Amino acid sequence: MRIWLFSLIILSTNILSAQDWLVHPVSSKAKVYESTSKKDIVLDNGLLQRTFRLRPNLACVDFKNTTTQQQLLRAVKPEASLVLNGHTYNIGGLYGQKENAYLLPEWIDSFTSNNNYFYFTKYEVKDLPPFLNAQLPFWATNKKNATGKLVCFHFIHPSLPGIEIEVNYEIYDGIPVLAKWVAVKNFSNQSIKINRVVNEILGLVEEESAVIGATDQMQKQFGIYFESNYAFNNAMRYNLSDQTLHWKEDSLYTSQVNYNYQTPCLVEVYPEYGPGIDLQPKETFSSIKTFELLMDSYDRQRRGMAIQKMYRTIAPWVTANPIFMHLVSKNDQEVFNAIEQCVATGYESLILSFGSHINMEDNSASNLLRCKKMADYAHKQGIKIGCYSLFSSRKISEEDDVINPLTGKTGGAFFGNAPCFGSKWGLAYSQKIKQFYTETGFDIWENDGPYPGDRCASTNHPGHKGLEDSQWRQMEIQKELYRWLNGKGIYINAPDWYFLDGTNKIGLGYREVNFSLPREQQKILNRQNIFDGTWDKTPSMAWGFVPLTRYQGGGPEAILEPLSEHLKDYKQLMMQYYGAGVQACYRGPRLYDTEATKKVVADVVSWYKKYRNILNGDIIHLRRADGRDWDGWLHVDPTLKEKGLFMIFNPTDQEMKRKITIPLYFAGLKNMARIREKEGALNSYSLNRNHEAEVTISLPAKGYSWWVVE
Repeated sequence: MRIWLFSLIILSTNILSAQDWLVHPVSSKAKVYESTSKKDIVLDNGLLQRTFRLRPNLACVDFKNTTTQQQLLRAVKPEASLVLNGHTYNIGGLYGQKENAYLLPEWIDSFTSNNNYFYFTKYEVKDLPPFLNAQLPFWATNKKNATGKLVCFHFIHPSLPGIEIEVNYEIYDGIPVLAKWVAVKNFSNQSIKINRVVNEILGLVEEESAVIGATDQMQKQFGIYFESNYAFNNAMRYNLSDQTLHWKEDSLYTSQVNYNYQTPCLVEVYPEYGPGIDLQPKETFSSIKTFELLMDSYDRQRRGMAIQKMYRTIAPWVTANPIFMHLVSKNDQEVFNAIEQCVATGYESLILSFGSHINMEDNSASNLLRCKKMADYAHKQGIKIGCYSLFSSRKISEEDDVINPLTGKTGGAFFGNAPCFGSKWGLAYSQKIKQFYTETGFDIWENDGPYPGDRCASTNHPGHKGLEDSQWRQMEIQKELYRWLNGKGIYINAPDWYFLDGTNKIGLGYREVNFSLPREQQKILNRQNIFDGTWDKTPSMAWGFVPLTRYQGGGPEAILEPLSEHLKDYKQLMMQYYGAGVQACYRGPRLYDTEATKKVVADVVSWYKKYRNILNGDIIHLRRADGRDWDGWLHVDPTLKEKGLFMIFNPTDQEMKRKITIPLYFAGLKNMARIREKEGALNSYSLNRNHEAEVTISLPAKGYSWWVVE
């Protein structure tokens, strides 16, 4: 059944390719309108439609993918829920649905409100405001803010005078995505305790049924993907970092197949801990922001590209992708020398790596002045400059470290010992980072060990009151810092999932000690990392690593210095990463040591810049590296002259000749493609009914090549 459904979806997509939002721009715009009966309000952008009944209380009564006509909703639920001062309150919603397996429109008129719910009073519609006040002084494939509509639903409660709730929805032009968040406004004369905010509740159609079975082994709903700006744990993957999505059972759904009513078909979105804050009079609390992307396929490639298109649209700063070196410096002169090497080879930026001689936490006038001189020199040469700083994964003091709630002592945090961002030291750290960038003019921040979610039981830290609010308050401090930097045009590398609050890049995913292995192994492992790390991330969202000097152990066989003696490996490592559109941390004291090395580096960078737009296009995964046969990937972008560019590697000791299939549907090509190897002549290829070209490739032993598709 699933294979048949997938085939049907792909077939219909191919037939209607002119309407495929992943291939061709969607002309219809987001709109919010009332139905002809005036009973409902509809959010519609031509790709999704979500409908709300307005009276006797606001409730979502329809949620469908208008491309596939898939209905996601089976039951009416509250719009959201709050726990205030220890009491639970639902926001919106209607009573009276007896059958929860499906929802018929003719039932809705008989539904009633509940007097103990927050009830709907009015709504407002506005043009979509910018997500963040982002500044993008770096090269990027998209510098435009998303467009669409914002609708705000207002609610009050008869027994909570002065407390107003706003449920906000954003609907975007061109993508099947909604965003949702809840605001709590305290206009009363006393504080209220916000224990929990559930900003989304959906009674979704189940993906599969089982008479008896564990819910964690059952499929959830393939037709919708959720992502919130509350994710951490250094997995470098969102689905393993998310802290908010909860698939639950629905006891009201009494006609489900599962005898124990354990089908996971009720979604609630909220952080597991907190917020646990006291909202003071005249203050406003804003919940996490949740994005809901409607899917139309099980195919991993297509689903990943949908997520990437969502990011390119809602968070355009992730498309920035500067070319940078990772300098290990011992003194200022080495920084000046590296800047000159960047200029000579076409690099655009320089990051002082971990282990370098600059300490961003030193806010003395002398340190800030010397760093400003470095930045001024870099800027005169047209080079951006940045620095590394570690927050977590270290011990500060007994007074400033996270207090383990199980022991009442420091230790036992995510990284063993870690500072609390709400401690005096943590609050000062945030201010020192802001001061550093304000006074030095540095352009990039590599923030290692950002706040990883540690809860802190201290009652003496000024940034939080106790355990209950510690995660929320620390998270807000970290996110506020990232938003501030993003608004100043500072580029942020951070090994955790803070993209939706302003960071630009995260690691592909790697094991550090692998960079102490021999170069031959590193080349294959790096290609595996590229292949695995770009299913849900655009190339610009990820960074890799190349140890020019010794790193995490290893001998001469692991490093590239002296660079002139390992030019073949140096070039291939650069071509692998640049050919994937992925910036690597080339970590060492220099980019070149001889004129020959300088030419190789400059030539690779020049090649990358020539094909930069298509090399930053989505990656189609052709074959994962295994050392046994060819491997490679294809970039696609139907909006460019170069619709595609693919790289193929031969890791074997034998010359290789293969006929391989290149899928060009997502390149926007239907019947014919013109393909050339490197800068050779274009040859025409007929495409089969699946939009594929068969290309014969010849590669030398341990070799590689690349082809352009027009």
